[in-house]
Amino acid sequence: MALQLTTLALFLIAITGFVMTRRRALAQGDGTRRNLHSQPKYHGYFVFLATLLPGLVFLGIFLLFKTPVVNWLTMNQLPAELRNQGSGALSLLFSRIEQHAAGGQTFGELPEGAQGAADFLAMARRAATWAIIPFALFPAALGFWFAQSRVQPTFRARNATEKIVRGLMIVCATLAVLTTFGIVMSVLFEAIRFFRMEPISEFLFSLEWNPGTAIREGQAAGADQGSFGIAPLFLGTLLIATIAMATAVPLGLLSAIYLAELAKPRVRKILKPMLEVLAGIPTVVYGVFAALTVSPFIINLGTSMGFDVGAKVALAAGIVMGFMLIPFISSLSDDAITAVPDKLRNGAYSMGATHGETITRVVLPAALPGLVGAVLLAVSRAIGETMIVLLAAGLRANLTFNPLDTTTTVTVQIANLLTGDQRFDSAKTLSAFALGLVLFLVTLALNVGALKFQQRYQEKYD
Repeated sequence: MALQLTTLALFLIAITGFVMTRRRALAQGDGTRRNLHSQPKYHGYFVFLATLLPGLVFLGIFLLFKTPVVNWLTMNQLPAELRNQGSGALSLLFSRIEQHAAGGQTFGELPEGAQGAADFLAMARRAATWAIIPFALFPAALGFWFAQSRVQPTFRARNATEKIVRGLMIVCATLAVLTTFGIVMSVLFEAIRFFRMEPISEFLFSLEWNPGTAIREGQAAGADQGSFGIAPLFLGTLLIATIAMATAVPLGLLSAIYLAELAKPRVRKILKPMLEVLAGIPTVVYGVFAALTVSPFIINLGTSMGFDVGAKVALAAGIVMGFMLIPFISSLSDDAITAVPDKLRNGAYSMGATHGETITRVVLPAALPGLVGAVLLAVSRAIGETMIVLLAAGLRANLTFNPLDTTTTVTVQIANLLTGDQRFDSAKTLSAFALGLVLFLVTLALNVGALKFQQRYQEKYD
């Protein structure tokens, strides 16, 4: 509740500052804008940003450090003999303290000395909940006062506002780059830990995937201590992605050609949004549809024709994934086709070419870089899909290229390995990061290839 009130108060103060400052700047201009360097709205924008941004920054800092600081202070309330126990026992004790502080049921009584820590945690959380208000509003008030003091006819409010917005954009871009870098480095670090346990040659070239190592301390491993060959997973990924692209590429390209070149404007206005609705459907819905409708139909049809069909089939996952990718390919291809200048079409018509010849011999070759880029980006999307494969194709790593057999993909295995209470010093858990690293490199290569192809073959038109 305090967070919502604080955020609402920040926006109300900033909006109030915008209105007041705009009126004040206009009043200083004697009701006109002739003797003002910047328009009154820029004075208002400057106060709005100078008020809102400091408040939001300090609000974010408070939310980021609130829980770690409160937990650290709570741990310091424990006696030394409780703090010095093992990390696992200490984590379990703190979980019980949190449950007690929240008023929930705990298994047994808390150890002697832990009750005071639980009471302190409950008190500290209540105090921190409401301490957020002055922590965010005070810097906002300082920003409001500073910005108001700068409002003068000679103040370059537009320049100052543009500098703030430019700086905000730089910060957002930097955060995006740092986030990407952090994700890559975290995956790389854990993957290196895995490759210290398992040889990379075994991982890349072994033909069996069966990570049967122990998960928790004291849990016995199976007879098979773990086989981490990535080949069955990538073969399953390639199989399902191939089926998906065989479904999506013809339908997506043909629908894009029809909408861009053949459909009347009124028909295009209706069909294009209807086609793009498919992109808004959650992938889990596609997965349920594949598991409950498409997969049983394929199994019954294949069985009736005498084929050996698995309990779950890769064909169902690939077909449904292909339909999911149709709006992706269609939208990008439509943009590439419509970007071809009309003078090329008119030149073809003037040479006596028919409409069909103009499309096949002029428009499509000119749009080829965009079309290839759309297909390669769709391949990256197909390789990274999880829910459809999980629900329709299964979890068994199978070294097969039979579309009527059960198989799995890299992303499904990553989700499976990281589900539940896992130990992160186990080769089984760390193998998920090795899979993620290889998958990242493959999709990166596809995306870079798509961009390079577009840059090399894209035509420049005046």
